[in-house]
Amino acid sequence: MTTSAPETSERLITGSELAAMGNIGRCELVEGRIIPMSPTGSEGMHGFVEAALGAALLDYVRRCKIGRVGVGEVGVYTRRNPDTVRGMDVFFISNERYAQRTSRSFLDVAPELIAEVLSPEDSWSGVMQKIREYFEIGARLVWIVDPQARRVYAYRSMTDVREFTDVDELPGDDVLPGFSVPVAALFE
Repeated sequence: MTTSAPETSERLITGSELAAMGNIGRCELVEGRIIPMSPTGSEGMHGFVEAALGAALLDYVRRCKIGRVGVGEVGVYTRRNPDTVRGMDVFFISNERYAQRTSRSFLDVAPELIAEVLSPEDSWSGVMQKIREYFEIGARLVWIVDPQARRVYAYRSMTDVREFTDVDELPGDDVLPGFSVPVAALFE
């Protein structure tokens, strides 16, 4: 006689339920499951790079009065049923898109620009999955910032990518016309 293990059905949670939990530490919600994330360390410069990029974007966006800039793992829905909420390191969202949001917890409208700053524990397969999700929801430009290599990879799609080194200027393309920041300034 064979016996099978009892079935356990894991209860998936929604983005709204995650938001209602309050501050439970750094995490993302992936297909209804909470994925804890380690705090970033100072050795990899993650926080420094995030602040530098956010400050450069904020200065430009405020002068032009064209939208908002967010930093610090701001949540955005990339999938529903089951919900996936990704924490963006830095983003720009236009006034027009921001006015379309309906969720009070996490952004449910895609920012035009999303930047991810790599941490030593990030895997390229995980990063590529995030990029894919960002484009699926309508992001137009994704920057992957690699502090260790002192490079920025600018994705306009999964197949259109450019590499910028610390001797280059990082442009905002048609998402932020006229914006640029020296790549080296992000790593100072």
